[in-house]
Amino acid sequence: MGRKFVVGGNWKMNGDKKQISEIIDFLKGGPLNADTQVIVGVPSIYLDYAKNNLPSNVEVAAQNCYKVPKGAFTGEISPAMIKDIGVNWVILGHSERRNVFGESDELIAEKVAHALESGLKVIACIGEKLEEREAGHTEDVVFRQTKAIADKIKDWSNVVVAYEPVWAIGTGKTATPEQAQEVHKALRGWFNKNVSPQVAENIQIQYGGSVTGANCKELASQPDIDGFLVGGASLKPEFVSIVNAKQ
Repeated sequence: MGRKFVVGGNWKMNGDKKQISEIIDFLKGGPLNADTQVIVGVPSIYLDYAKNNLPSNVEVAAQNCYKVPKGAFTGEISPAMIKDIGVNWVILGHSERRNVFGESDELIAEKVAHALESGLKVIACIGEKLEEREAGHTEDVVFRQTKAIADKIKDWSNVVVAYEPVWAIGTGKTATPEQAQEVHKALRGWFNKNVSPQVAENIQIQYGGSVTGANCKELASQPDIDGFLVGGASLKPEFVSIVNAKQ
């Protein structure tokens, strides 16, 4: 069977109803590869609107959630709330949550565990900063971040891992296909050794980091790259060609 190619579009803190309607129009126009799973990460205030208007072949994800079902956590949303409006996915551990909002490996792992327990599917993000790559610590960082999650969960069947080198997000820099493949292969090896050969074989590992219509096909051709987590390009019609990158 092989692993299904999965492309996520992370809208981040962008969009209003007018812009979202324009995105919906180009996604409906497609055509989108029927063999590729498509998920868009929507600002929480527009989750319901997007879910009710997107074509049925595009799933919806929240961009974050907290680690408990309810309580005195002003401004947060819970997995239970996300499920309540019929959304089944959440993005957790994005580099902006880690590096802008200071979320620790431990907190992200707790969020992932609670989201899975609540019945959500999770895109769990990992990745190194420029100084960490230049110091030769890429694998140390991504293995540490992955281990934090592995320490909290047993079942990986509803997890997609997104490897996003922080130095290649919104910078115009992109890891070469070979650089990306190297890390993806190492991650799969980590799963094989530390979780199980079955999880290593089946887990989808996305690449996220300035993916565009121009570089997506070459990235998609790498054996251990199972999809993309796309930022700015997911707001534009070129997202369709990224969805269709896998031949």
